[in-house]
Amino acid sequence: MTTPPTTYFLETLGCPKNQVDSDKLEGTLVADGLRAVDSAENADVVVVNTCAFIDEARQESIETILALSEQRRDGARLVVTGCMAERHGEELAAELPEIDQIAPFGAALATGGTAVPVRLGPTRRAPDFDLLNLPRPVSARPWAYVKIAEGCDRACGFCAIPTFRGPQRSRTIEQIVSEVDQLQAREIVLVAQDLAAYGRDQGVGERQIIPLVEAVADRVDWVRLLYLYPSDLSDALIDAICATGVPYFDLSLQHVSAPLMRRMRRWGDAERFLARIDAIRAREPDAAFRSNFIVGYPGETEADHDALLAFVEAAQLDWCGFFAYSPEEGTYAMELDGEIDAGLRDERLAELRELQDDITAAKRDVLVGSRVKVLVDDIGVARSSREAPEIDGVIQVPDTLEVGQFHEVTITAALGPDLEAT
Repeated sequence: MTTPPTTYFLETLGCPKNQVDSDKLEGTLVADGLRAVDSAENADVVVVNTCAFIDEARQESIETILALSEQRRDGARLVVTGCMAERHGEELAAELPEIDQIAPFGAALATGGTAVPVRLGPTRRAPDFDLLNLPRPVSARPWAYVKIAEGCDRACGFCAIPTFRGPQRSRTIEQIVSEVDQLQAREIVLVAQDLAAYGRDQGVGERQIIPLVEAVADRVDWVRLLYLYPSDLSDALIDAICATGVPYFDLSLQHVSAPLMRRMRRWGDAERFLARIDAIRAREPDAAFRSNFIVGYPGETEADHDALLAFVEAAQLDWCGFFAYSPEEGTYAMELDGEIDAGLRDERLAELRELQDDITAAKRDVLVGSRVKVLVDDIGVARSSREAPEIDGVIQVPDTLEVGQFHEVTITAALGPDLEAT
């Protein structure tokens, strides 16, 4: 008779939404009587929550699976869940015999015996094992991500997420604020594939993002929103975000050239985006901005690249990520002509990153001498409203400042993306 497992080790890869899933998996494992350990070598069950968004993420997931398989002790089970399990489960099973169980979305992890997967598929039906609304333990940090919806109703040319996460399925405000209360965090970071569309699923219902932001803001000190589609960023939503005291705008732009945006099946262009950013700054001069851009999308011309360079220079965003286009099976972009040479794509990436590094450094330099309110995340490490956790720079503060509390500090130096304060 097999001895039931008593310990687990969980490795999370990918985006903040994956971290939320892992937190809920941990709550389930603990409820099943398992306790966490700090390494795969000491665990009876090793769980890898994978990412499959782009090629680099898939490769990292595979390398992590293999590394943890090497590290685990004899008899320990290796369980793979997350996007790779959902999207490439059959391939993983065939090519990686090291894996003991592949648990796609909606499948309970088998801590002994066998679990039967329940795939989401192209439906808004909740799975039998619904990660979205599972309870979570108290946050181990002063902040926490909270996923407000699963899936996405958009059809962006480069993105395969709707094919394996399904269409958008929003939680109720009551479910979300109940989770917020459980977490007992000082800052809540709301995440979803299409945050501003919260409440309007498959074109049915009304957007509820503003009432949700207000409800969460009544319960915690800081509320931060990640991934805002620009066409849904209304004046009322801008005002609601500014009213929380965290005027941080993470705009999902992806590119700015109108012809290329049409090939991406996206809304907007440089002129519209700059006008929206200017309108926000007119309301709140201290607003911070983040965005991400895809480089090397099929058909991207020198004119398209120049338009993006000009936008980055004009917009003066605080934070930017630039990513190489990754062909994704089942997406519209896979059928497009105009593949970009990898060498040229990498040159464009380097040019954009160098430009943004200079902009970010200059914007951090301007803060030297200012007095700011910070939340201390860990001993000697804090953030202001301008920095999202795990994504942006940090503020180095005296070790004497209490973790989990807010403090007023003076910025004394800038070190690239990071700051020092007393």
